[in-house]
Amino acid sequence: MTNMNEVLAHNIYMQLKQLKKKQTDLAENLGISKQTVNKMLNGGRTITAHELKQIADYLEVPMEELVKISDSSKPKAPLKAFMGRVSSTQGKEGIRIAEKLIQIYLFHAKYQKEAFKKWRNEEWSDE
Repeated sequence: MTNMNEVLAHNIYMQLKQLKKKQTDLAENLGISKQTVNKMLNGGRTITAHELKQIADYLEVPMEELVKISDSSKPKAPLKAFMGRVSSTQGKEGIRIAEKLIQIYLFHAKYQKEAFKKWRNEEWSDE
């Protein structure tokens, strides 16, 4: 299932980047704090329809451009997408470690699921 907050945030972020505008500029235009815009672009705060219209006007794009789901706006690896916003070496290393741990967890979860299916499908015997 697609998370529309993430799609909106990604599309807005990409438009800002393309126009070489900053989140602070967007915040000033919307009349809200930089922290609120940051939460919006990190998917931590829902963007209202009114705000979306204001953002589209500021970026000089139709609203449809900000809500469209493209292959590039679909999250492939959420941690890798987040990594682009981390600037410190320690932060990036922390994200790499977290991603490895998640992969290990997913591997074991899949293995446990397969083992359970196999066990469940075995024939029972009274012997």
